Amino acid sequence: MKLLNNSVFHFLTGVLCCLMAAYVYISANDAKKVMDERPVVSSMTVTPEVPTSILFCGETIDLRRYNIREGFDRELSSFTYFHSTTMLYFKRANRYFPIIEPILKANGIPDDFKYLAVIESQLDPRVTSPARAVGMWQFLEGTGRQYGLTITPTVDERCHVEKSTVAACKYLKEAYDKYGNWIDVACAYNGGMARITGELEKQKADQALDLWLVEETSRYPYRIMAIKQLFENPYKYGFIFRARDLYKLIECEEITVRSDIQDLAAFAKKYNMTYADLKRFNPWLRDRKLQTAGKTYKIKVPKEKEMYYNTPNAVVHNPAWVVR
Repeated sequence: MKLLNNSVFHFLTGVLCCLMAAYVYISANDAKKVMDERPVVSSMTVTPEVPTSILFCGETIDLRRYNIREGFDRELSSFTYFHSTTMLYFKRANRYFPIIEPILKANGIPDDFKYLAVIESQLDPRVTSPARAVGMWQFLEGTGRQYGLTITPTVDERCHVEKSTVAACKYLKEAYDKYGNWIDVACAYNGGMARITGELEKQKADQALDLWLVEETSRYPYRIMAIKQLFENPYKYGFIFRARDLYKLIECEEITVRSDIQDLAAFAKKYNMTYADLKRFNPWLRDRKLQTAGKTYKIKVPKEKEMYYNTPNAVVHNPAWVVR
């Protein structure tokens, strides 16, 4: 009987071993099949969610039509995954939106047009395009003069944040008086009023979103709407900021100047700043000297204590931008 029991035990043990071996073999094959079909990746790219509609300048824009949805999706995807540049937009906006927003409001321009400055210049008041458009609002020389900006060999107010924003407001108001539609105004800012008006007539269209235009102008309104979507929902699209990550607005004193300055480097030294800092805070100074031609200018001089991040920045222009 004992011998029989040993035989049964060994038999059952053998069967169990065979079953386990088979299970391991099948599991290994299943795992290999899964790995072949869905390999492990180091990171994942997820297409950003496109809403069915958004608000722009108080108007609901329906994004369900194929060309509008796809145009918006293209720009939203671009901004979402162009990480380094999009992060810079937020950081600079913390410095410049407090300057731009009150000027837009005072001139009756919808607040959403601050995003036009974002896509035009990346909020860099010194930038120049290949077409020679200059400044945060990217004015051509003739257009800048038309809307009240001084441009001389030593002064270029297209690079003056406050004055160029006022000039942009004048253009936007004139365009709105013409079209009565802020999306058309945005398209005209890029393509020009003459071109948009002409194409609306030639294509017998009611609005600029229905036009067949050159690619840059066609993409333009979607870029504004898409960057607005990111600014209003940064966390949703993968952008996480802390207050200390954002650039602070540096407080300055203003020196009124009514006569020529022959050496701006010497002027800067007189006020305990470098020539480089003078140019950074006054990017409208385009030469090593200033010729006033009878005009009065105000030069910004940054306060010494404001020029250092001795403590983390705590000023956040929009609380929605940061995580708590």
